[in-house]
Formats: sequence, C-alpha cells, structure tokens
Amino acid sequence: MPDLPTLDIDKIASLCKRRGFIFQSSEIYGGLASTWDYGPLGVELKRNIKDSWWNAMVWERDDMVGLDAAILMHPDTWRASGHVETFTDPLVDCLECKRRFREDHLDSETCPECGGELSEPRMFHLMFKTHMGPIEEDASVVYLRPETAQGIFVNFNNVVTSTRKKLPFGIAQIGKAFRNEITTGNFIFRTREFEMMEIEYFVMPGDDEDIHKQWIDDCLSWFEDIGIKRENLRVRQHEMNELSHYAKNTFDIEYKFPWGWGEIQGIANRTDFDLAAHSKMSGERLTYFDNTTNQHVTPYVIEPSAGVDRTFMTVLVDAYSEEETVSTSGKKETRTLLKLEPSIAPVKVAILPLSRNEKLTPLARSVYDMVRRSEAISGHIQFDDAQSIGRRYRRQDEIGTPLCVTVDFDSLDDNAVTIRDRNTMDQIRVNIDSLTSQLSIKLK
Repeated sequence: MPDLPTLDIDKIASLCKRRGFIFQSSEIYGGLASTWDYGPLGVELKRNIKDSWWNAMVWERDDMVGLDAAILMHPDTWRASGHVETFTDPLVDCLECKRRFREDHLDSETCPECGGELSEPRMFHLMFKTHMGPIEEDASVVYLRPETAQGIFVNFNNVVTSTRKKLPFGIAQIGKAFRNEITTGNFIFRTREFEMMEIEYFVMPGDDEDIHKQWIDDCLSWFEDIGIKRENLRVRQHEMNELSHYAKNTFDIEYKFPWGWGEIQGIANRTDFDLAAHSKMSGERLTYFDNTTNQHVTPYVIEPSAGVDRTFMTVLVDAYSEEETVSTSGKKETRTLLKLEPSIAPVKVAILPLSRNEKLTPLARSVYDMVRRSEAISGHIQFDDAQSIGRRYRRQDEIGTPLCVTVDFDSLDDNAVTIRDRNTMDQIRVNIDSLTSQLSIKLK
C-alpha cells in the first residue's frame, strides 16, 4: 500500500465515481458544493458500516436500545441545548479574492489562497433555518438538526418508562444532521449534510470518568473490527479551549488521512448539562429514580458520536492499495484493489462465467442463484459476465469484492468451480455442492 501522505484524494474520488460508490449531487446542473449522492456500491458499503456499528453497539449489548427521532424539532429544543446562542464559528473574508474561511482553521493572518488581507472575524451561525407552515414569520421558524443527540435527550423519560432500563444504559441512533459549514472539502470528510452514528450513555454521577475510558476502548476496537489499521488511528484529548459548552472532557479518535490527522469520532462527557437544561426549559423533570437511595438523579452522559460518511471515507483510504503485477503476456501492470474487511465489502462474492458461451451461461446462472439464496452467506452477490475474465477480476478487486467464483468449461464435466481470493489472487477448485459452505468459511 502506498504511504498515506502520498495518496491523492482525487484518486479515491475518481474510483468512487467510476465504480459507482459516490457521485456529485445534481451533477447535470453543475453540482451543488459539498453535497454527494451514494451510488449502487456506495449504499451497500454505507449500509454495511451502519449494520456493523448497530450490531456491535446495540445488539451485542444488553444495556442499549435504539431510537429514530425526527429531524425537525420544537425550536425550544435548540434554545435549551445552547445551539441557538452558541453554535457559531468565526468567519473571515479575503478582501482580494473574496474567499471565506474559518478563522480558527487558518495558520496565518493572510489569505491561504492568494495571500491577501483578511477582514475582521465575525460569528457565523451554523444551523440551517427554515419555516414550518404556509407563512414565513418568526413564530414558524424551525431548524434542521445539527446533531441527533437532542432527540435522544428529549425522549429520555419515554425510553426509561417503556423499556424499564436501569443505569447505566444507552440510547443509540443513526440519522442525518445538517451544519451550514463555512468551509467544506476533502471530498466527503467535511460536508453540510451528513449522517451520524450516535450514542447517549446515561450513568450515575461519579461513574462517568471510568465509563468514559471504557467507551474509548470499545470504539477503537470497533474501528479495528471493520478493518482499520491500528497504526493509522490515534486518540487525542481536547484542550480546555476546544471543549464544547456542554463538555467536561472530550476525546477524539482520529485517522491519519493523506492531508494529516482528522477526527472520525468524538467521545464526550456531557455531564448532566442536556437533561438539566431541557428539564428547566420544558418544566418536565428528566431524571432517573434510584431505588437504592430513593432519590431522583440527573444522570451524567457519555456520548460516543461517529460520522458515517467519515467512517466510509476512512474505510476506503485505509483499504486502498496498488500492487505491481505481471500479466500472462509478461507485461508489468498496476493492480488497484480495496482490501476491505469482508463484513463491510459492498459485494461479498462475484460469480464470473469464463465467457458468455451459451453452454456456460445456464450453469453460471444456477451457481449464482444458489449462492445468493444461501442462508450461509449474507450480503450482495454479483453476477458479472461483461468483458474478459482478466478485466472482470481487476474490476472486482477495485471495488473490494473478497471472493470471485469462476465457472469454466471444466465445470460442465467435473461439477466444480474456482474460488479466487482478492488479496492473494490464490485460486482453489471446489465442488459446487460444497461451494456455499466454503465461501462462508472464507468470508468470516
């Protein structure tokens, strides 16, 4: 694999468009800045990432439940949370080229694009504002949520009452959020519309610091489980001047991208800020009754919050590899492949007839139907008979398909097929009757 600092993000973006992972949104109209559409392979990879996270963080634990809250919420939600008053970034304008930048992201006092003079900073609000109903007036203002967390906090009593969960316990949610960022870029790393995988984990005050540390370890383990190399991950604690208004302490899990380290997950200790703020604003007590002390307690909250899109990009960058190979004719070639963990690969197995010969097609289709209907294999199975077998191998390597099954003319006589491994290119011959069990073993 090439050293990450030399890997060109444009190369990743090109692969994504060429192979159907990600397209520029509204491309036929010139596109809309920092908005992206996930293509046929992109939706598969994205779904597999979310399913893996949900399985690890919710289904495999007995202290977690799920929620899917509305994007539009009562505007008092954002007043109580502090977003209306404090969710801002410092904006500066270049007086020469007219570009705009976040002041806190600049390394100098001049424009990074042209070296021109910058304006005095002014605060820019990051929430998208709209109106509910037919009349646009102050009373009808609502916001697109900038985070999914508040939907969890305002439903705290509903969840406790309906599930009877005891502290500590968590509520997980996957959903869209929106932030009117001043500067976007690095492909899908920083966008204005994005998806979050978020947990609010409620604990007794005093237990928060130990549980905070445990969640950092658990989150790191999940990134490793989906194939991210540990040497490309680090944990960074926020400085005091970085902490959000609600945070007692925050740690970021960062990945070593080609441009440097970038946050892919934040794990914050939000204390009792949110529940206390919503209790005060709404007049409804959001507390937990502790049977051991016969007292109402406002729990502290540990919040592991990961970006789906940033995780998607991390997976692609970490899996991207180029290898020098030699063709059957002796010519040197570069093989591009995504060494994706099989559990998240968008295509698990590709069925490849050696050619479109009418004698091969019925058997190849029969093998394809058998594999995709097998209960032993979960995920997308692809049938690919376009172009030469060599080109199809390269195409499947480039989209990260772990295994290819080749149906050739010998298959008509020996009832066997060839399984090819993506990473090693090793091939083994197996009987069709045992194919699904062999594939299942290799995909684990």
